[in-house]
Amino acid sequence: MFILRKIYAFLVDALQSILIAASIFLIIYIFIARPFQVNGLSMFPNFYNGEYVLTNLITLRFQNPRLGDVIVFQAPIDPEKDFIKRVIGVAGDAVMVKNGDVYLNGKKLDQSSFLKPTVKTYGGNFLKEGIPVTVPQGEYFVMGDNRPESSDSREWGFVKQSELIGESLFVYWPPERMRQVVNPYKNGKY
Repeated sequence: MFILRKIYAFLVDALQSILIAASIFLIIYIFIARPFQVNGLSMFPNFYNGEYVLTNLITLRFQNPRLGDVIVFQAPIDPEKDFIKRVIGVAGDAVMVKNGDVYLNGKKLDQSSFLKPTVKTYGGNFLKEGIPVTVPQGEYFVMGDNRPESSDSREWGFVKQSELIGESLFVYWPPERMRQVVNPYKNGKY
């Protein structure tokens, strides 16, 4: 009888530990941070297809994304999918592409810290070559780092605040490419 009580106590303790661990995991997953897999080449060479990125779900509830932040959001063209892109313009910014370069508020945007100088950016269905668009309040202009291969704001327009999921913080898989996601513009200001 003594052995059965010990086995029963062990099983109850193990079950409690598993339930507590699962509860903590669910709270973190739902409210604090969530992994997202990069699918496709739209953020290459800074993010690779198949990489897993830990995304902070809390930050964007208390502060708005800033220029240079890498964010995850519901895809405007298919809300069942999530996209990962870099913020290029915030509310009030005028964004324009001209002769392969991006202009922010009339100044050529220095993207040399995350793009090679040979990368050219051209307009699309929404952002026409040489015609600036102003980002409305509560919306963002985003682009993939692999400009020729990215479906982004140049094609489908602005991302609404309500579509934001979180800010990407850390690439954790595969281990050999583990790194922090850094905003190339100090404090998101240019």
